[in-house]
Amino acid sequence: MAVRPTSEPISPARINFGWLIRLRFATVAGQALTIGAVRWGMDLDIPIGPLYALVGLAFLSNLACIGYARAGTPQDWWLLAAMAFDVLTFSGLLYLTGGPENPFSFLYLVPIAIAAITLRPAWTWMLVLLSLASSAVLFARHRPLPMGGGHAGHMVLHLRGMWVAFGVASAFIVYFLLRVRRALAARDQELDASRNLAARQERLASLATLAAGAAHELATPLSTIAIVAKDLEREVAAAGNRTTVEDVRLMRQEVERCRQILARMRTDAGDQVGERFVRVSVRELVSDCLAESAPGIDVALDEAVAGGSATLPRRAFVQALRGLLDNARQASPPGAPVSLRVSADGARRLVFQVADRGRGIAPEILGRVGEPFFTTKPTGKGMGLGIFLARAIVERLGGELSIGSAPGTGTTATVSLPVGESP
Repeated sequence: MAVRPTSEPISPARINFGWLIRLRFATVAGQALTIGAVRWGMDLDIPIGPLYALVGLAFLSNLACIGYARAGTPQDWWLLAAMAFDVLTFSGLLYLTGGPENPFSFLYLVPIAIAAITLRPAWTWMLVLLSLASSAVLFARHRPLPMGGGHAGHMVLHLRGMWVAFGVASAFIVYFLLRVRRALAARDQELDASRNLAARQERLASLATLAAGAAHELATPLSTIAIVAKDLEREVAAAGNRTTVEDVRLMRQEVERCRQILARMRTDAGDQVGERFVRVSVRELVSDCLAESAPGIDVALDEAVAGGSATLPRRAFVQALRGLLDNARQASPPGAPVSLRVSADGARRLVFQVADRGRGIAPEILGRVGEPFFTTKPTGKGMGLGIFLARAIVERLGGELSIGSAPGTGTTATVSLPVGESP
């Protein structure tokens, strides 16, 4: 359910340029094999030296493309330059092997088809004009193929070559387009995940602002009530009314509790500005979570993580994990235990799993779990912010929160957290 976006989505130009480099390597290999098959398999006297020189030049140009891609960010014009160079080298190969008589001459369509989906329209038309001009030159000047066997034999061989060329062109075009489409689809998913994360952070900032405003507005009247209650407690105590004294004392305790709740509201709303990242052991994290949670939680620590630790804002993460435990306890039947399991996912991530024994969540509702102010609890039992705030805190730490459930099987909240240095 959780999608972890990358820090910087890959640009379309880098995706396209990467797959063009792969395609060019395949093209070079195919050209080298074809030249060898024609020369020695069909025993045609073609100029091996110049042909392999052109293939080697295309190979070296592709190595240069790899170097440029690693040194900087690929631009759209890089694709145009690479495909224009391919058109010229391909024209050179055709010039030495029969020109328009060569059955592979219609492979000009391969770079044009690729350009149609990767380049700007104007640049695509430029490549079309270059291909037309190169093909026109070949009609005027080219080196004829040394064909024997008469016109009939020549036509049979030409038709067979056209069939092979059709298969090669189709394979290259379909493979490249499908791979680029998949890569672009993956990039779109990353962008959607990034937009969703930004939207959640904006809502979180709004909640933090609301919490800070409420704490500021309510602090003064609560202080006034506390002072008045203290004076009232003294007067009632002097009058000797013990029952009323206990009631006033309870009122003062509840006022102090409200002040403590207001003091935690900003942290609960995801405002951890100022809280430092510290190295905390897994046992201490679990102990902090259980300190203020209700009893009835089964804890299981895998041996691989029992002595481990993580670098994080301690109070914020404990608050997030405690919220998940509270949700699981409320979803479970009375007396049913809630389980907390801590394990390792490789050497770099901790996994916290909170499982309840409740009725589970229907699929149509599961997709909305984690939205702010969406809750399945009865009115007055919750505001629908627990999972939303927990996910926001976990994602700020570079982790993931996912919810898995099915009707009748309970619900499991899984937190995957990096254990390296602070992000």
